[in-house]
Amino acid sequence: MIRRNLQETLATSLVNFPVVGLLGSRQVGKTTLAQSIRDSLHPDAVYLDLELPSDCNKLQDPELYLGQYENRLVIIDEIQRLPMLFPVIRALVDRRRVGARFLLLGSASPALIRHASESLAGRIIYHELTPLDIFEIDKRDFSLLFLRGGYPLSYLASGDDESHRWREAFIRTYLEMDIPQLGIHIPAVQLRRFWTMIAHSHGQLWNASKVAGSLGMSAPTMRRYLDILEDTFVIRQLQPYHLNIKKRLVKSPKVYIRDSGMLHALLNIRSLDELQGHPSVGSSWEGFVIEQIISLLGTKEVYFYRTNAGAEIDLLFFDDKRQAVAVEVKYSLSPSLSRGFRNAFDDLGSTRGYVVYPGNDRYPLSETVQALPITELAEIKK
Repeated sequence: MIRRNLQETLATSLVNFPVVGLLGSRQVGKTTLAQSIRDSLHPDAVYLDLELPSDCNKLQDPELYLGQYENRLVIIDEIQRLPMLFPVIRALVDRRRVGARFLLLGSASPALIRHASESLAGRIIYHELTPLDIFEIDKRDFSLLFLRGGYPLSYLASGDDESHRWREAFIRTYLEMDIPQLGIHIPAVQLRRFWTMIAHSHGQLWNASKVAGSLGMSAPTMRRYLDILEDTFVIRQLQPYHLNIKKRLVKSPKVYIRDSGMLHALLNIRSLDELQGHPSVGSSWEGFVIEQIISLLGTKEVYFYRTNAGAEIDLLFFDDKRQAVAVEVKYSLSPSLSRGFRNAFDDLGSTRGYVVYPGNDRYPLSETVQALPITELAEIKK
């Protein structure tokens, strides 16, 4: 079993908070991680899976059932299926507030699980479990992770064809079962077309009117679909940085499919050979690297930067000294600095930058910018 980097953080939160929320996409490994926590730290924990009718039946009187376990950790999987539990959990926690009362697993964001934020404010801390990242695998396998993505069953499949079939099945299940279970009633075919449209514009500026025109729908409908995919951890909207810069800046977000394997499934890319010859390989690599960096940085806010004059940085964040760190992503073994990157670097007064590429050697491209292999990505955080 692959040890997840979040495990130690999750264990610490369980000591300090009565309720811990572990959120993330379906099949990303939340249940496996929770079971690992139970086996190592809370062997007497009670586990309930709300997809099982037998476990749901136990909660017909949730106060009576959960109240008997005030000295044991209760793990509730797929919590979004029974939002009526949140007020009961709040009351039980307030009756006896100690650490590790409840570990709640969910496949939707806190914004989508509205009752959680209303009922458990001040009592819960959330953590997101992402697909596997480069820091959780043998870094030499980054090409496999890039192709298949980080969903454990996709990454660990016996072959590329099996991995592709798993991702196709995931997409169908997500559209036909998971979305309706959240109370969102949209035809699966329609949402699939929208998701595929995003895949073809992966890494580009969001243009609701253009996408709406292509699909014959309204811009507000496109906005709603985009929010659904984001709230269920499928896509990421990377926001532009525009504070304190006296330039004409782009203000639309860039949209990415968060998992590279899902992107490749939607584009029907099945092997590394097909990927390397595909016109989307550059934008796919950009999204893949950005997700690795976001996973590395944790709670730091990240942005992209682009001016109407053409100055551009793929990813921007601020270090502990509030200095701008600029990251460019290149799918090339001989990366170079573009004029747009240099201009943006100067706009922001940055003193540290990196160009992340799939090669093996680290070397300077200028006094302040280094070419950085993805296998040395942890250097960015220093």
